[in-house]
Amino acid sequence: MIDYRKNTVPVWTLATRDVRVPAFTGEKRMTAGRLAELRTVLAALADEPVATLEAHPLPERLDRARGIPLDAVSPLAQHLSQLVTESARSSSSAATIAGEGLYRMVVPAKFADALGQGLVRSMSSGAVAGGLRGPLVDSTGRIVAGATFVPVGTVAAAGGAGATAGVAVAGSAALTVAAPLVLMALAVGVSAHADTKRREAVERITELLEQLHEDKLEAEHGELDGCRDAIDKATAVLLDQGAIGASLGLDSAVHAINSALGAADRRLARWRSALDRLPEGEPVDIATLAKAFPGIDDDGGEFRAHLELASLAIALKQRVNVLQAVEHAQKHPDNLFENFTRALKRDQQRLDEMQSGVAGVLLRLSALELARPQGLRPVFTTGEVERLMRATHRIHQLAHAAPTYGRASDVAIEIARDKDGSVVVFPALPAVS
Repeated sequence: MIDYRKNTVPVWTLATRDVRVPAFTGEKRMTAGRLAELRTVLAALADEPVATLEAHPLPERLDRARGIPLDAVSPLAQHLSQLVTESARSSSSAATIAGEGLYRMVVPAKFADALGQGLVRSMSSGAVAGGLRGPLVDSTGRIVAGATFVPVGTVAAAGGAGATAGVAVAGSAALTVAAPLVLMALAVGVSAHADTKRREAVERITELLEQLHEDKLEAEHGELDGCRDAIDKATAVLLDQGAIGASLGLDSAVHAINSALGAADRRLARWRSALDRLPEGEPVDIATLAKAFPGIDDDGGEFRAHLELASLAIALKQRVNVLQAVEHAQKHPDNLFENFTRALKRDQQRLDEMQSGVAGVLLRLSALELARPQGLRPVFTTGEVERLMRATHRIHQLAHAAPTYGRASDVAIEIARDKDGSVVVFPALPAVS
């Protein structure tokens, strides 16, 4: 969370190429609302990706375990350090955070729709139940105001492999060309987001399997979770602009993930078929439903374990997709951002279809009406009635577990920078204005 109270916030406008946009009315200082309008105008008028980067004081309490750490010699840390150092020479506001700080990059939805729509979805706030992490929220989860944003003047571009150096001036706004910085921030932020989803899925699966004692599901879980080491190593190599070799074991990890996705596809087909066979518009007997969806009336049934295994496979595949997109972009340095988003869009389509299919199954299940227990007795026991009520509640609650798809949103990545130049990149999230 960023605390915006009484802060003067330096803000850069970053481009991935030399761009030209018509001049617009600018202000020396601006509000958060004015900054959001600036992003909208730049996105609408520019043909190339334009992002904004804000610099905030480093919060006293920051859960660094949520992010991906990179040392000071990593390309992303070096690009950020160069930008901050050059800015500090010409801007007193930027100079105040030249050492450590929390940087927040926002990429407009126009250029990051693959991230805002598919890979990046809302994650609940740890401070407020059901809340989202956003720019006008303090450490307690309260919405606050009073931030003053100060545009940083023209600075040298953050260079590196594939960088296009230079500055494009648009009216009162200076667009610093920093393609590798934007690419790397997005890559690490999206990877961190997917890894957060992986950890959540692993926690839920572990709890479920402790109740089920299913050796086959345990083996499937173990094979999937064993892919993490290869993915982490490949991530580190690519973010250091190296080449992935066979020794990292990424090929075998991808095979295991694809096998799990294949199993999830087959289960999804069986679930759809079972729902299609149910009598339309009639109450369904709980025993009939539990036969097709084992344990659906329990908190920790096999059906729910299959759902979580699918979530784990999807989260791991999303991390692999990011690796492949970064590798593709680095091989074609002349259009980093375009290759990155194009590769993500292409690979995300199958995952979107699977998540949409799972959501459809959960919504159809939640809409079912359960029939009363069948039997010759005219009166049912209290236990039978309570079981039916619990099962009805659990099945109706499945609608809340269905993945939701909103319109593409701006994507925000927060980067904590320490005095030694090392950084921690936190999970990318939809930006909340």
